[in-house]
Amino acid sequence: MKRRPLPVAAALTATAALLLTACGSGDDSSKSNDNIAGAETGKTAPSASPSAGTSGPGDRPKIKFPDGVENKFESWKTGDPTKDAVLFDVTQTVNAVDDAILRGDTNSSTLAYYRKGKALVSAQKWVLAWLDEDLTWTGVTRYFNPKVEVADSDTAAVVYCADESKAYNKNRKTGTVDRTPSDESPYVTYSTQLRKNSDGVWQTTDVLSKRGDKTCAS
Repeated sequence: MKRRPLPVAAALTATAALLLTACGSGDDSSKSNDNIAGAETGKTAPSASPSAGTSGPGDRPKIKFPDGVENKFESWKTGDPTKDAVLFDVTQTVNAVDDAILRGDTNSSTLAYYRKGKALVSAQKWVLAWLDEDLTWTGVTRYFNPKVEVADSDTAAVVYCADESKAYNKNRKTGTVDRTPSDESPYVTYSTQLRKNSDGVWQTTDVLSKRGDKTCAS
């Protein structure tokens, strides 16, 4: 399953989730962060995600994934314009990380478009971890059960679940896909903080994750 064999993963994975009530407390000036960065991809646009018109400028980076790679976002619309704008940009930061992994680009401008501060640093570390192991991934990752809280006009937090049971590591050089069953849970809970920048983009500023959380596995 996706990410599981990476020995660096243990060092990057956080053991606790951010509380929604803590949104807006992130420190974007931190130089490092050992939390896991979001993982994500689809062909040209994520399945069942909000439309691009729900948030920010129209000149956003275009993300396109290779055949056989997909991120599915289930029930990522609330009907509230502000919350849907936040959720849309969360789908894009997820896709931006996977785009960087798939292309092997630790300095991805798309990644920097959707992340800043600690979240950007942790994502760059995560991409590098994949490169160090000569790995990429293939298959489908499912993202579901998003919970969004908007604290004020430019601060929000989102907690959501990921199911990696149909996503697999792929050797970057040989193309060999590892479908070996893992004894670790395929479910991951992500807790994120976001801040809207001057261009109207809800950038992720902090990310924590927890694998095997009962909230997502149930």
